Amino acid sequence: MSEHLLVGLAAIIVLGIGAQWLAWRVSLPAILLLLIFGFIAGPATGFLNPDEIFGDLLLPLVSVSVAIILFEGGLSLKFSEVKQLTGVIRNMVTVGVLVSWVLTSFISYFIFGLGLQISVLLGAVLVVTGPTVIGPLLRHVRPSGRVGSIIKWEGIIIDPIGAVLAVLVFEVIISGGLEQATTLVLISIFKTIVIGLVLGLAGAYLVVVILRRHWVPDFLQNPVSLMIVVFVFVCSNVVQIESGLLSVTIMGIALANQKWASIRHIIEFKENLRVLFISSLFIILAARLTTQELSNVINFKGLIFLALMIVVVRPLSIFISTYFSDLNLKEKLFLSWMAPRGIVAAAVASVFALRLADAGYEQAERIIDITFLVITGTVAIYGLSAFSVAKRLGIAKPNPQGILMVGAHSWARSIAKILHDNGFLVSLVDSNWANVSAARQEGLRSYYENILIEDLSEDIELDGIGKLIAITRNDEVNSLAALHFIEDFGRAQVYQLAKISKFSAKSEESIPQHLRGRLLFGPESTFAFLDEKFASGATLKRTPLTGEFNYDSFKEMYGDKALPMFIIKESGDLVVLAWDNTPKPLPGQYLISLVDKDEGD
Repeated sequence: MSEHLLVGLAAIIVLGIGAQWLAWRVSLPAILLLLIFGFIAGPATGFLNPDEIFGDLLLPLVSVSVAIILFEGGLSLKFSEVKQLTGVIRNMVTVGVLVSWVLTSFISYFIFGLGLQISVLLGAVLVVTGPTVIGPLLRHVRPSGRVGSIIKWEGIIIDPIGAVLAVLVFEVIISGGLEQATTLVLISIFKTIVIGLVLGLAGAYLVVVILRRHWVPDFLQNPVSLMIVVFVFVCSNVVQIESGLLSVTIMGIALANQKWASIRHIIEFKENLRVLFISSLFIILAARLTTQELSNVINFKGLIFLALMIVVVRPLSIFISTYFSDLNLKEKLFLSWMAPRGIVAAAVASVFALRLADAGYEQAERIIDITFLVITGTVAIYGLSAFSVAKRLGIAKPNPQGILMVGAHSWARSIAKILHDNGFLVSLVDSNWANVSAARQEGLRSYYENILIEDLSEDIELDGIGKLIAITRNDEVNSLAALHFIEDFGRAQVYQLAKISKFSAKSEESIPQHLRGRLLFGPESTFAFLDEKFASGATLKRTPLTGEFNYDSFKEMYGDKALPMFIIKESGDLVVLAWDNTPKPLPGQYLISLVDKDEGD
């Protein structure tokens, strides 16, 4: 028996992370593959039964996991990114929630024939979206402009609001009606808001004090912060049911916007947990379904309900809540096509359906069936179509090929210029005003900034930027800049010049790999080497490769007199050549190289 449980636990992790990796490889939304893997492991084959593995611990574990995911989501919410959008977000999580709640309750009442009380509770459950589904979809779609920030904020804030709304409806039902429950509801709202604010801010304050005063060693800072999150969540829920999600969300937002302590390492730790939790929770979510539950809702009525949720409820809630905003039609249409439901909806539906069933409400179990229909349907439909919709509306970012270049000295500007002339977005950052001024005079986008300041990404425009190249004279600045932007671009897209040896003019790879970016161009490519090359008249040359004049022909012509630096693929993608990445350019591609003066003439 223990071996069976062990295999089940391992399968959840393997299937979850495997689906994430496969989705990355084939460029599909991860949540879609997670659901497919879960369906295959659960109802399709019967291999995985989460209820058997976890028993009564399943819902508490899901609740704690969701709390950590919401806390991590709160850590990504900075007020600076939505200075002009607070009204839009406020209306979406108030007016939009109200519209969605009323319409969903109305539709479920008439389509499924549910009682009024059950319909209203179902409507409350289905107002949520959530970071478990929004985050993976945003990473896949990469919407440009402000819609990405709006969706992210809505998805994180609306989860605790939806959970609290479901609690209030549940209390009204149990107490026998609205008149009898009015006082109880008002008290619950007051307690939830007060407890959420007090415990959330107290938890954030405690983390800041611990970090600032160094009360715990570095290796315990992440575990202690996780402990505080769980403690705040549980304490909040004990005092007021389902208020914990609001508390941890406020705690995350407070930490993200404070300036007294650096929380970058905590954010990185929580991001890793988020991927693990989301992957595991979606496998569990899909595997819990039974063929009977699927057959109860996958019918004509179920499909009509799902269609109305997608094409009527969401668009109306968006257009009504954003009526007085300055969002354009395309932005509103995309917001209307992005409302997948996730783990929070499943967890809240399961909790209250079981409690109502125990209280004698026969239709309560239908809440779970319908909620899972909406979850799987919206994830599948939005997951498969969101990118194409965003692209058709003109707000989807293509695979970002632009370059953030650290250093704007003379030959850095030369590299930026040839890339810019070939259609690539290049932004230069330098703390030397003369260099920045010269770059601007040459028509290059440049910023007079210290690349190492913590909030640099708030001061420069990173839309369309997907790579970093650090080519300053200072090796330490290059390494620190690379480390600073690994979180934004990923380790595979962060590059720097090799370090100069103290004992020779040759470069060396003495900086540990985890403390630097990928090394640019070739083993000889130090700042001093490139500086000497450009000073002696070497020029940057773009060479089209064909079947007749291929890369071998190029090497025969130039030999070691040319340093290959970039490849432009037929698709338009830019490949930065590095020590650990020297693909052979193919016919149909362009090679950008640094050619010695005599050879370039």
